[in-house]
Parts: sequence; structure tokens; C-alpha cells
Amino acid sequence: MFTGIIETLGRVEKLEREGDNLNITISSKITPELKIDQSVAHNGVCLTVVKKEENAYTVTAIEETLNKTNLGELKVGDQVNLERAMVLGARLDGHIVQGHVDQTATCVASEEKDGSWIFTFQYDSSLNNVTIEKGSITVDGVSLTVVDSKKDSFSVAIIPYTHEHTRFNAYKKGTTVNLEFDVIGKYVARLLDMRG
Repeated sequence: MFTGIIETLGRVEKLEREGDNLNITISSKITPELKIDQSVAHNGVCLTVVKKEENAYTVTAIEETLNKTNLGELKVGDQVNLERAMVLGARLDGHIVQGHVDQTATCVASEEKDGSWIFTFQYDSSLNNVTIEKGSITVDGVSLTVVDSKKDSFSVAIIPYTHEHTRFNAYKKGTTVNLEFDVIGKYVARLLDMRG
């Protein structure tokens, strides 16, 4: 379980295919604190640490994960949003995030607004995921509030701190991002769908 509050950025050091899997080696300032079998969210995708060296650690993304997320597009040198699992009893600063990406979206617009930024993302609405204005959304693991919601797109407003300390500063038109929709909203949508 995560909160969507990014701890730090990691850097992709090595990518290695093993069958249909992709082993991703990442360096970050939290590496010394990690241990084997620990869950870490990478651009919002919960992955398990399988190997640890001095300044880097390795996680494995299986084919299912690569098909549903942007992790298959990573290149050596890319930055990755990182968050360790939340500590029971700590404050929940973002919202409830599972680290289970629902689908990807494409950045279709970014606009600077005198000290903040508005990003608009478009996604495939046929998968029945929805956003609502003032509702929660997770973009590449970042917990955000929706400011404009449409059937197949939404916008979010980004403060300078988030822009500087996450991958948002690299997003441009055409960038693919991971989306995790609000877990409570997903259950409500599913229940309504079952009722016909």
C-alpha cells in the first residue's frame, strides 16, 4: 500500500531481458535502506526488490506489467518516480494507492500558469475507468487531484515542488504515463456496472 507521495527519483542503470521479463536496475538515494523482498513503487508500479548492490538494486517486471504500464519504454538514464510502501500508523498524505496500474494515458497538453503547471492526459475510456473533478488519480505514482474531468481525459494542476521533484518536469505532448484510478471509485463503478 502506498500514498502517492513520491520520496525520490531513481535512475535506470541497466535493463536486461530474461525471457518475457525485464530486470530493471536502479540507483537512488534510498538504495542503502532497501532490502530484498521489499515492495517499491516505480512510476506507480509496485515491484519487488530481487537484488541489491552498493548503490543500485534490481526489480523484475513480468510481461503482464510491461503490457499494461510504461515500464517497457524505459531506457538507461531515465528517471523513475520512487515510493516505498507506507508505514502502518503514519499519516496518509496522498490517498490510498495500491501500486496496481489500471492503464496508461498520453500527455496531450501541458501549460505553465504563472508558477504552476496544468497537464492534460487522454486515456482509453473503453476500459470503464473514470475520473471525477476533485477526485483522486495517480499519475506515474504521484497522488493528484483532478481539476477537469471528461469521458476520456482529465487535467491536473502541479505545484512547483512536485514539478521539480518528480518526472513531471520531463513530460511533454506524447509522453506515456501510468494511471491508477481511485480504488473506491473503481469499486463503485464495478457495483453499478453489475446492477446493469
